[in-house]
Amino acid sequence: MAIALSPPGFLVKKRQRQLGTDRALQVLGLLIGIAFLVVTTVLPLYAILSKSVENKAGDFVGLTNYLEYIDNPSLINSITNSLTIAALTTVVVISLALLTAYALSRTCMPFKNVIRVLMMGPIFAPSLLPAISLVYLFGNQGVLKSWMFGESVYGPIGIVISLSFWCFPHAVMIIMTALSNTDARLYESARAMRTSPIRTFFTVTLPSIKYGLISAGFVVFTLTITDFGAPKVIGGQYNVLATDIYKQVIGQQNFQMGAVVSVILLFPAILAFAVDRWVQRKQVSLLTARAEPLQPKPNKTKDWTMFVLCLPVVATIIGVLGMAVYASLVTFWPYNLELSFNNYQFDLMDGGGWEAYYNSLYMAGYTALFGTAIIFTNAYLVEKVKGMEVLRTMLHLGAMIPLAVPGLVLGLAYIFFFNDPNNPLNNLYGTLAILVICTIAHYYTVCHLTAVTALKQIDPEFEAVSASLKVPFYVTFWRVTLPVCMPALLDIAIYLFVNALNTVSAVVFLYSSNTMLASVAVLNMDDAGDIAPAAAMGVLLMLTCIGVRVLHWGLSHLLLNRTQRWRNTRA
Repeated sequence: MAIALSPPGFLVKKRQRQLGTDRALQVLGLLIGIAFLVVTTVLPLYAILSKSVENKAGDFVGLTNYLEYIDNPSLINSITNSLTIAALTTVVVISLALLTAYALSRTCMPFKNVIRVLMMGPIFAPSLLPAISLVYLFGNQGVLKSWMFGESVYGPIGIVISLSFWCFPHAVMIIMTALSNTDARLYESARAMRTSPIRTFFTVTLPSIKYGLISAGFVVFTLTITDFGAPKVIGGQYNVLATDIYKQVIGQQNFQMGAVVSVILLFPAILAFAVDRWVQRKQVSLLTARAEPLQPKPNKTKDWTMFVLCLPVVATIIGVLGMAVYASLVTFWPYNLELSFNNYQFDLMDGGGWEAYYNSLYMAGYTALFGTAIIFTNAYLVEKVKGMEVLRTMLHLGAMIPLAVPGLVLGLAYIFFFNDPNNPLNNLYGTLAILVICTIAHYYTVCHLTAVTALKQIDPEFEAVSASLKVPFYVTFWRVTLPVCMPALLDIAIYLFVNALNTVSAVVFLYSSNTMLASVAVLNMDDAGDIAPAAAMGVLLMLTCIGVRVLHWGLSHLLLNRTQRWRNTRA
């Protein structure tokens, strides 16, 4: 006769205490994560909304400031200008990105890997750099001024070209991802039915990537309508919403009107975000378990045709970035074209000197370190903790908010919130810490989604087995979850570092004399007429990002060989 043995009472009590400790720590972690997002995003946005309905004395005036904005023709025209620039840039970028992504993923064209690397070049440069390069190419003393046929690059033409250059890699990556998730059987059926390549493209390829195209379009639209750097450098007298905020706050010290323009700028960004999320929910799985991956087959005519079509895009990227590097080395444009490093003597320029560059390195490093830890921990609590649906949903929704908030708006909101004397966090204002916090909040959503996607790929049985073995959840997190998700962690860290090093809009209102950043120094030197030193600082930032990316690749290779060796083992 079998006798069921129960565990000793002290083991049961120990297990219950462990479960209680785990649950308490999880609740505390969720509450801390929610508090972080509330303090860094929700409360600053509430502060900017409050400021938009107050007068300079701080009294509530309702919609008076908004009515004043509408009555100002120059300000109201900025809305039309911003929408026009965003629409034109989106059309240009999506058209070129679709061509390039198709060539890279669906053909065997020569030098494909080299072209893929070159296509990513603009992503390492601040948005100010292509605008400065265009000044040297097509400005009043530009080497290719005659190519403008009497038109001026200072205005909508220059803004569209500059933003198209800067947004291009983002669209290419999204569309390439959409093109890679295609079932080869669809194309085999088309060939069996003797369908022409053109008809196959319009009846198979485009329908299968339509959601990727729409998503890329809204990403480009949002980046364009909220960008501040390019319109500031090459926009001339062509006002957009982002430059209006800067002029109202910095130029006129009219914080109330700056808040009004910021709230108005929120609407198109939120609308684009909402539509993009709706489109993603409508998307269905196109790559099933029975699907066969599509492998491009060599076709000499098609491959060389796409190669020739991609050459102008590659030439443009090399030309714009190459011109920026050349301009940074010219002694005195256009009168003394001897090459030297005079423009890299930043301590002799009005812009913050080399200290600004070092501050940017510190800020980017802290952002990557603390941002990766905070974001991944919060994503783990959202995805892997059982129960507590309300807290987990609140944390996840809070993580989605920053994606719809332009950096310029977030930076101005931080002024109103953290600079309030009654705020216990007031001591953070003017320090490097607030720049790190603002940058983490600005780029939080993309990193959160990356972390959640990586965590979804881990079987929940890991947590179940750990719980059955009485292993605390934080031990499982440290010994299992972190090593398995190391590729995603490294991607998040490099994403935060590169963006923190190049960001302008999110920090342009928050730096102090002791925390000047290199990206802001580029803007200040351009304002002071030191365009060549501004180009030099922009080139230095770009080269730093490329160097860090190469270093990141090397370290990743070493780390992943240690932590991901299990992926290559066979049973």
